[in-house]
Amino acid sequence: MQSIKRTILITGASSGIGQACSIALLRQGHEVIGLTRNCAQFFISHPNFTPYQIDLSDLENLPKNIKALATQFRNIDSAIFAAGRGEFGHLEEFSFSQIQELMNLNFVSISFLAKYFLPSFKRKNLSDLIFIGSEAALKGSRKGSIYCASKFAIRGFSQALRDECAKSNVRVSLINPGMVKTEFFDHLNFEPGNEKNQHLMANDIANAASYIINARSGIVIDEINLNPANKVIQFKK
Repeated sequence: MQSIKRTILITGASSGIGQACSIALLRQGHEVIGLTRNCAQFFISHPNFTPYQIDLSDLENLPKNIKALATQFRNIDSAIFAAGRGEFGHLEEFSFSQIQELMNLNFVSISFLAKYFLPSFKRKNLSDLIFIGSEAALKGSRKGSIYCASKFAIRGFSQALRDECAKSNVRVSLINPGMVKTEFFDHLNFEPGNEKNQHLMANDIANAASYIINARSGIVIDEINLNPANKVIQFKK
């Protein structure tokens, strides 16, 4: 582990995995720039935490909004991409706009952010791009065609980008969690089991992200897959 203090951009920082990553890294002395669609959702109060409101689903305005973000925070040297949404159903149940919106948020917006920051990251002594994928990036499943596609896209993107960055100081890592007990399931009709061995906690993913960020220079953690010991899916009444 190394003690270099980093300035880390975290998407989806107001809840779930993004929030847990923010809190864990702040406790270690890093600086965090937390992105969310609504800054009113933040409860994190810390001298090294700066909230920043940006709508990742607004692709038309996203490039100029990213530029404004990067201009204000020139010391950002790493990013954790934790924002995303789940929608599940048979393919024919999706509208064309739903397909586009899910892919835009879960994958395209992330590629925009990575593209913009990559040149400056390559000029840093050490940088990390950490993508939060999913077990859905490893195996397609029924009623998950579009969600799985968005996560498969992230996995392929991160693998190719890692190869592109191999001769630079930019490390590209992917974390694929199984079912995590967070607000992700609030609007879905299913959720993981309640027993502690039936779900992951957001802190489990935050610990994995912390390990990557704090790993010594000269190594890259390609991919981490996390799952509860006993996978249980329960349907809401």
